[in-house]
Amino acid sequence: MRQNKKLKNIGLFLLFGGPTLFIFSAVIVIPFIFGLYLTFTNWSVATGDSTFVGLSNYAEVFTDKDFLTSFWFTIKYVFACLVFANFFAFFIALALTSKIKGKGLLRTGFFTPNLIGGIVLGYLWQILFSRVMPYLGDQYNWGIFEKSWLGDPDKAFWALVVASVWQLVGYLVIIYMAGFASVPKDVLEAASIDGANYFQGLRKIIIPLSIPSIIICFFLTITRAFLAYDINLSLTDGGPYNSTEMVSYHIVQKAFLSNDFGAGQAEAIVLFLAVALIAITQTYILKKREVEA
Repeated sequence: MRQNKKLKNIGLFLLFGGPTLFIFSAVIVIPFIFGLYLTFTNWSVATGDSTFVGLSNYAEVFTDKDFLTSFWFTIKYVFACLVFANFFAFFIALALTSKIKGKGLLRTGFFTPNLIGGIVLGYLWQILFSRVMPYLGDQYNWGIFEKSWLGDPDKAFWALVVASVWQLVGYLVIIYMAGFASVPKDVLEAASIDGANYFQGLRKIIIPLSIPSIIICFFLTITRAFLAYDINLSLTDGGPYNSTEMVSYHIVQKAFLSNDFGAGQAEAIVLFLAVALIAITQTYILKKREVEA
């Protein structure tokens, strides 16, 4: 009887969990293992031949100046997105959870950019930065918009940040709103009765009790910004003069255009480890704040 029950449980698991497990293995596990194998070879997609090269691909990662430059550029991009996206999302969510009219329409409006794919988003902002804004700058004598941002390395960086933040804010707003909704109203009312003003309540009650939402938003911002590729491709294509080439873009160029899959995959593994380390570290630090709160 016990053996039959065990077989029945295995059968039920394979029936309901088997398809999901198969898809997860086919899409995530097997490609990851194969990619890890490629980092120890000089595999060529043209010939299909591969030779074991040991750790030489990983050694090349830390001597590739283009990779290190793109990685540093990506860190600056991630930091800018983290600050601005969460700043705007936090205060927009505060406004949308207050007693203002048209909250439903505003929520839809802020969330809509998140539904636009990165390629389409990049081309949309490319038109704005290269045509619409220079036209407005010329018409109204706005110096900051007189020339296309995409032709200047410094302004092209901010063009990427603006487009990315515009897309990401709406998604973060929803998460922050869920966090604010979980803050007990009686606690805020008690603080108000004790003489706390709005900003004191925000600093002492709302923010500490919203730490779980902040953790999620920071984690999503960091991971999405580090792995950004489509918007980099469609908005700037790494230009001008490769000055806006982010690390994901560089890895794809290295692997597929240079046909250097071993080194490209090694760079992808290093990127994966770096993102995991940064994301886990920020989660650990904010989790400590959550306990203290």
